[in-house]
Amino acid sequence: MTKTKTTIYWVATLFVGFIMTISAILALTHAPTMMTALAHLGYPPYFSNLLGVAKLIGVCVLLVHGIARLKEWAYTGFAITILSASYSHLLCGDGFLALEPLITFAALVLSYTMRPPSRTFFNPAPGNAISPQPV
Repeated sequence: MTKTKTTIYWVATLFVGFIMTISAILALTHAPTMMTALAHLGYPPYFSNLLGVAKLIGVCVLLVHGIARLKEWAYTGFAITILSASYSHLLCGDGFLALEPLITFAALVLSYTMRPPSRTFFNPAPGNAISPQPV
């Protein structure tokens, strides 16, 4: 893996981690801006607790080494969360605000596509027990 690809992976991953961590903290502390936004989108107050905990778990999974299967779930969960946020803003008539989450989605896609083989579920490295075996 080239140094440039590794750098792109870590910058994108840390960006997603930072955004999700800040969002999770705002949700878990029931920050007025977060609660106002969730109410505007039609979500109940308890949803912020679920969202906050899930985001913190996802960030930990993305950053910890050696749990490739869980990383796949974290990427999927973040993708669903981010696209749902964008769609919710769109349906509530928020105009261009609906595009804002897509910046994080682009970083998530970049992180996923640039990740090193050691962080993928199907690791092509020799001796990996979970890599597909040749037929």
